[in-house]
Amino acid sequence: MTEEQLEKEIREIKERNKRVEVDKAWETSHTRRILITVFIYLVVGFYLSLVNIAQPWLNAIVPAGAFIFSTLILPFLKEFWKKYIHKP
Repeated sequence: MTEEQLEKEIREIKERNKRVEVDKAWETSHTRRILITVFIYLVVGFYLSLVNIAQPWLNAIVPAGAFIFSTLILPFLKEFWKKYIHKP
């Protein structure tokens, strides 16, 4: 392999690493959590309205809240799993 090819390969790896870092940052961002929560609330609210459930927008808070709760507790459960259950 020539020096030029190695430099090109290193550049490609660095670019890939930057994309992976951005993707990981998005996956753990508060922005993503908020957007998903809002989306869940709107979809469930519209659905409950369509099927004529009483107070659909109030009831739509439950699944949106459950999502937020799950994102808050998941890191603790992951640490518990890593410490006590997953033994490599």
